[in-house]
Amino acid sequence: MRKILHVDMDAFFASVEQRDNPRLRGKPVVVGGRPEQRGAIAAASYEARQFGVFSAMPSRVAISKCRDLVFVKPRFEVYREVSGQIREIFHQFTDLVEPVSLDEAYLDVTINKPQILSAMAIAHEIKQLIQQETHLTASAGVSINKFLAKMASGLKKPDSLSLIAPHQAVEFVKQLPIEQFHGIGTVTATKMHQLGIKSGADLLQWSEQALVEKFGKVGHYYYGIARAKDERQVNPNRIRKSIGAERSFYEDLLGTRRLAEELENIANMVHHRLAESQRSGYTLTLKIKYANYQQITRSQTVRDALNGVDEILELGRELLLTHVDEQQAVRLLGLTISNLVDKEGSPKQLAFEFDHQS
Repeated sequence: MRKILHVDMDAFFASVEQRDNPRLRGKPVVVGGRPEQRGAIAAASYEARQFGVFSAMPSRVAISKCRDLVFVKPRFEVYREVSGQIREIFHQFTDLVEPVSLDEAYLDVTINKPQILSAMAIAHEIKQLIQQETHLTASAGVSINKFLAKMASGLKKPDSLSLIAPHQAVEFVKQLPIEQFHGIGTVTATKMHQLGIKSGADLLQWSEQALVEKFGKVGHYYYGIARAKDERQVNPNRIRKSIGAERSFYEDLLGTRRLAEELENIANMVHHRLAESQRSGYTLTLKIKYANYQQITRSQTVRDALNGVDEILELGRELLLTHVDEQQAVRLLGLTISNLVDKEGSPKQLAFEFDHQS
């Protein structure tokens, strides 16, 4: 039986800013562009979250929820440095560390360097070391697989340590509302509700074949997690092939003007994530899912790597205006950059542009 940890820093970017600037402590802080810059929120402090302000939210919406928001420009070089400190702590215990982003990672501590039998003891020590060395807090989840460890880390944030033990796993999943499942987004949760699936117990009643028929290949994953099973390994060598962001809409959108506005927020989030990872890329893909669940993707590869938010947005709007069906309402919109390169790396030589349809 595996011992898996999921460690997630608490409001990471915003917490770093509050740590480094005492005047920000106790205030509703957001990292990201201001409303007049048509920016998006990259991170929100817990004080801001009390007003309903969260990451990926357009700044103009965030300020309408809390007029006293303090906007701070991202300092990704600082966040990367702190993230490096945290990963050094992880590697004191195991080399099976799979970073998900700068602020979270999975660890397999089934066999660990200090030969500590208790995964909870390891998680507790990791949390203490993070606090001592970075003056920041983390939440950790402990369980038998990645899905359950991820769910556990989010149970009591911030600064929490939670265990979903083997004998608790199935019952935990059965009582969980379907919209709280990691990997099930707003649109999928809505579809599941329409099918009568409102909890893990409901999902457990569905056969694997039926889930695949309704949801495609991801149905296999849903079938497994309904039974508290997740065979994914902690992969320390995972190479990220793309960086993107997408948004599902509570109400379907109709018309290119509204879609173009939403695309601006999505482009801002993609830009934040590129800067966070110090990457750029040559291929931009637009994803559109219509109200009838028909989905299209349209891609274009360019000569010069996409890096700035303006160039991402310009190309994204071009793809949108060229390919969207204006007669159909849209329930999801997304942008993804692939063909990634490190900013410090040699530029890739591409001598063509093309449009790919699927």
